[in-house]
Amino acid sequence: MKTHHLNCGSLRTIEATYDGPHPASAVNHCLLVETDADDLVLVETGLGLGDLRDPNGTLGAEWVEMTQPALAEEEAAVRQIARLGYEPADVRHIIVTHLDVDHSGGLPDFPGAQVHVLAAELDAALAEGRSSRYRPAHWAHEPRWVTYDPEPGEQWFGFTALQPKGLPSQIKLVPLGGHTAGHTGVAVQDRDKWLLHCGDAYYYHREIGDLMEPHPLLDVVQTRSQVHRDLRLGTQARLRELARHHGDEVEVFSAHDPWELARYQRDVKPVRAS
Repeated sequence: MKTHHLNCGSLRTIEATYDGPHPASAVNHCLLVETDADDLVLVETGLGLGDLRDPNGTLGAEWVEMTQPALAEEEAAVRQIARLGYEPADVRHIIVTHLDVDHSGGLPDFPGAQVHVLAAELDAALAEGRSSRYRPAHWAHEPRWVTYDPEPGEQWFGFTALQPKGLPSQIKLVPLGGHTAGHTGVAVQDRDKWLLHCGDAYYYHREIGDLMEPHPLLDVVQTRSQVHRDLRLGTQARLRELARHHGDEVEVFSAHDPWELARYQRDVKPVRAS
């Protein structure tokens, strides 16, 4: 398998909380996995073409004002996948950590894909309708949902792991609760290591370090959007232990931290002009 790291939607510029990294645009970190069976698997979708063409109508004017998205069509997953030589129909599977507005925007660009999500997340999104976090326009095309209920079973470095239907054993769903009703991480085996896309289980790389230091701006976002504070903090504590004891076997990263994305690609955008 081959894994590509994509930024599917630059957001407002943020600064690191210590000397070193330059300020950078927050990102929507997605993965494109080329499987040995020639199927493409997209992990997260970021912002889609519909969002970019009608941001106030689809994303919402308040969200746009708060996050200041770049709205660059070349960053849409479907455009980046085309530059790699693929068609939208080649994406047979999409896995979303959750259905927040900035994670599900690209779903309509791949209408034939199966969309893997925890059942509790889909139930919450359908029940809540358009809200501060969910946008029904992102699933108005009636995706081919494949849902999962976390159950005791396979263990993955001390976490419960679920096997997505129709996908190889090198890809796992790893439920990471607290941010939304059905939030999950996605583990992908990449050569001799596992990658764990943690979605919004945390927002800033220093939260997972020994200092447990949140980002002052990003922490406002994550605390306002959490559905269960103690569960979220417990998830972060477990991720901290995972990184500490299994860092040679598993690399963890979150959805929006640009400095984490910079580990995997050299063309992370620097500060955008205001």
